[in-house]
Formats: sequence, C-alpha cells, structure tokens
Amino acid sequence: MSTVLVIAVAVLVFLVIFQIAKASEYVAILKGEDRSRKENNKINGFFMITFLIAGLIGVYYCNELLVDKTLFAQPSASVQGERVDDMMKLTLVITGIVFVLTQIALFVFAYKYQENDNRKVFFFPHNNTMEIIWTVIPAIALTVLVVIGLRNWFFFTSDAPKESAVVEVTGKQFGWIFRYAGEDGVFGKKYYRMIDPANNSLGLNWRDSADINIKDDPAAHDDIVQDQTMYVVKEKPVKLIINSRDVIHDVGLSAFRLKMDAVPGTPTTLWFTPKYTTKEMREITGNPNYQYEISCDQMCGNGHYSMKGIIEVVTQAEYDEWQAKQKPAYYAAFPDKDPSNQQQAVPVAVDSAKKVTALSSAKSISTASN
Repeated sequence: MSTVLVIAVAVLVFLVIFQIAKASEYVAILKGEDRSRKENNKINGFFMITFLIAGLIGVYYCNELLVDKTLFAQPSASVQGERVDDMMKLTLVITGIVFVLTQIALFVFAYKYQENDNRKVFFFPHNNTMEIIWTVIPAIALTVLVVIGLRNWFFFTSDAPKESAVVEVTGKQFGWIFRYAGEDGVFGKKYYRMIDPANNSLGLNWRDSADINIKDDPAAHDDIVQDQTMYVVKEKPVKLIINSRDVIHDVGLSAFRLKMDAVPGTPTTLWFTPKYTTKEMREITGNPNYQYEISCDQMCGNGHYSMKGIIEVVTQAEYDEWQAKQKPAYYAAFPDKDPSNQQQAVPVAVDSAKKVTALSSAKSISTASN
C-alpha cells in the first residue's frame, strides 16, 4: 500500500511540474518571449543569492548538529591516530575555505552579471596569469597534503619498535582470528591445506603430512589462537601482521584512526600505540558499553555487515593475568598432549594402585582368619 502511495505522489508531482511549465510557456507567448526571459533572469538571480545564504547556513547547521556523531567527538585512541586527526583537520580547513570562497563567487557572479540592457557582454577567452594562479596554487596545496599523508603512511607501516607486542590478524568470511606467539616468542609455520575449521582454523603445522610435504613445527605448539577478541596493552606498541584466509578484507580500526588491507597470500603490517584502556575510553565517551571495534572496511560477501571484532585495551598487569589463563590451541586439538591433563591422570593411577593393594591386603587377612 505504501509503495502505491509513493508512486501516486511521484506521478502527481510530475503532473504539477508539467502543468506549471506549460503555463509558463503560455504566459511567455502572451507577454512576449524577450520580456518573459528578462523577468525569469531577474528571478533566477534573486534565487541564486537566496540559495547561497540558505546553503551556507545549512552547511553550518549540519556541522553543529552532526559533529557529535563523527569520530571527532572522541580523541584518537592511538598515538599514531593523532597524526591522522591533524591531517584531517588541515584538509578540512583548506578544502573548507576553498569551498566557501568558490561557492560565494559562483552565486554572486551569477547574480551580479545577469542580463542587463545597459551593459555590454565582455568576452574573456584567455588569460595566462589567471590560469597559472588557479593551477599552481591548488597543485601546491594538494602536494603538501599528499606529502603529509605519505609521511604518515610510511610511519605506520615502517618497522615497529623492538619492544612491540606482535599479534597476527587473519580475516575470514565473516570474522577475525588472532594469534599470539607462545613462550618461545616465535610464530609457528602454517599452511592453508592444513586448515580445519573445527580444530585448526589457521592451518598450523601440528603434524607431519607426507602427501603435501609438510612437517610438524614445534614452534606452532605453543601459539595462542583467539576468535573475535584481541587483547593489547595500553602505551605499548603493537604490531599487526595481517592476513586473509579467503577473500580480500580490510582491518578497520576507526577508534585508532588506522586501516590496512588483508590480502590472501600477501601479509601486510601495521603498528600503533594505544593511548587509553577500554575502561578509560568508556569514561571519556560517557558510554558504559563502549568497545573498541575491528571492522572489515572492504566489501567481502553477503555477511560483510556482521564482520566485527573486539579489541580490549588493558593494563600490563591485566594482560599478564589474561595471558596466564590462555592455553595453546594445540592442546585443544590434542587434549592428550596437554600437560595439565596428564598431571590429573597420574593421581588417578596412584589411587587405583592403592585400592588394588588395599583389596589384596584385605583378602590376605580374611584368608588368614579363616
């Protein structure tokens, strides 16, 4: 019913505009084409100034109304993101000034130089000075912005500090997998043909496989694998090694003002230093449910909209406590290899032996009594 109503309204509006246009033609014929054109020219000139004033007020009002819904409403959550904010502000200032000046010139010229019987047309086909000015100045401004952007990009993607934590981020349809190196501090090898969605989501080399010429890598036995939630430490640089398990994704860290493509078979890197813990950002934003998000900023399939992960920024003590509770993914796939399970099995065996000995002793005493 609503669709029919919308169509009916659209048809009605079209008919009204069509009738107004026809009426204008009839009025022009009655008054004379020349006179009608001049009157329309004056009306259009008046509307140009009206639209200019209304448009500038509208731009200002929209900015005041919606600025709290943008990322500028909260500070950058990373040290590197501050550079992005500064670059964004500089870009907005330059383009904002250009926008306002060009719009004012456009509408004022349309009003001032409308058709007038007392003024002759002045043809202005070419002027080298003006062409140099409006070519060189924008070129210089854009060059400055590009250089600033490239410097920031090279900074984010350069070698991370030696003391940085390292987290491997892998995108998949439609979620994120995070891997941390174990006690040896080394990421184990992996191979896509070893992927098992149930027990080995990254394809870590946990066993020998003669058919695909893969050997067991002990360095992969202590790697910690987490789905959907990544833990990082406040004020400690963290380097992300970014991969994809299927199609092209994009690691979007809006709160940290960073992003990087996740390309199958081609690892990319990015590093940043968190400034606020999740708890601190909740206080800053006044939102008790605030969470740092990692989103996919590249269309990757039907479930793209739901591809969201969580980043928990914690203190070093909280991180150490969390890490102490984690078990390598290898033990989840091979529970019999888990030392904790083996330690629990030993007392059971001892108790069983004691029970057998006790029963034998009881039988011996009973036999002697008889």
